[in-house]
Amino acid sequence: MSGAPSSQPRRGIAFAMLLPLLLAAQPVATDSYLPALPEIARDLGSASSSLTVFILAFGVAQLLCGPLADRFGRRPVLLAGLGAYAVAALGCALAGSVLLLAAGRAVQGFAMAAILVCSRAAVRDLYPAHQGPQVMARGLSGLGVVALMSPLLGAWGVQALGWRWVLVGMAVYALVLLGLCWHSFAETHRPMQGDAPDASAPRGSAREVWRNRPFRAWASLAACTYGGLFCFLLLSPMVYIGYLGMSPVMYGWVPAGGSVVYISSTLLCRRLLARVGPVRTVQIGSVLSLTGASIQALGCLLLPHSPLPLLAGHAVYVMGHGIHQPCGQAGAVGDLPHLAGRAVSWSGFLMMLMAFCAGQTAALFVDARYSAGAWPMVLPLLLAGLALVGIAYGWLPRLQGARRG
Repeated sequence: MSGAPSSQPRRGIAFAMLLPLLLAAQPVATDSYLPALPEIARDLGSASSSLTVFILAFGVAQLLCGPLADRFGRRPVLLAGLGAYAVAALGCALAGSVLLLAAGRAVQGFAMAAILVCSRAAVRDLYPAHQGPQVMARGLSGLGVVALMSPLLGAWGVQALGWRWVLVGMAVYALVLLGLCWHSFAETHRPMQGDAPDASAPRGSAREVWRNRPFRAWASLAACTYGGLFCFLLLSPMVYIGYLGMSPVMYGWVPAGGSVVYISSTLLCRRLLARVGPVRTVQIGSVLSLTGASIQALGCLLLPHSPLPLLAGHAVYVMGHGIHQPCGQAGAVGDLPHLAGRAVSWSGFLMMLMAFCAGQTAALFVDARYSAGAWPMVLPLLLAGLALVGIAYGWLPRLQGARRG
């Protein structure tokens, strides 16, 4: 641990049970919201701006939430984030204009950053570095289950009750979590106060994070795999529905199937970590990532109007993604227990920056006639696969050899 907890352990749900629920605040806020976008656009005139503002706020806010969690402790920042998440969701449910909806979603994105930064930093507080990937893999398995259910529940809520009640459901989820964490989540990191030797916000702490070679390697791994997947999430509706002519209902099973594969891959990750260790595990994952992207690329060349190679390649890529995410997120903070909040926030920001830049660049090559076919979606995955192989077989083994030396 980075410091002794500042309060006595609380009775109630163990942190290992809370972690999946906390991490799942992200798919609850995004995946369940997607089916509501058409109705929001019909009622308020636009919907895409609220989603864009949410993602940007989430990415930038992590840079602030990490230092706050190191300065004041995980518990107060986490509870404040859960409370703000609920209030913002209720405000969005009552919004009467696009501007108010976007403002509420920005606050919700900020709150979600606090939740995810604190929950990921608490993993490093409570577990030694070599156990972090296993713990994150278990947490992300639970996130995958929620990601599978969220769009289905969101679609049902929109159809039965209307889009505003989907946001009410988000608020209820956050309030339930707030109650559980208030009762069960003890402080995992000693807040740094006064003139203590480990006083918070030391000068150059960001430089210390970025000077750490394992942080750079593992954070780059997580950012590359997420950047490729984000391009799929952003462009797959246009490819499958617009280019290949798949119905929206049929398309809905594509991300749902990906969630099933993701859950399976996090379980595989846990077994591989126990048997071969983190570096060999991500090497296997990188081969899966590159193989999946290559299957899609061959499909674009040989069967450009068939969805089967795209579906098969996506499944294989997601298998690798489910290995890289827990290893990358845990590895980025493994050597920085005293700056876990800052390391988590910079790693999360790098992931969102990579996703935003890759997604916006790929989207430039999509036109109304889909003249580029599925290539704008496939090429980013292929580049991500190549980068992942380079990190797994080149960068990480050198770090491992230097540490042994």
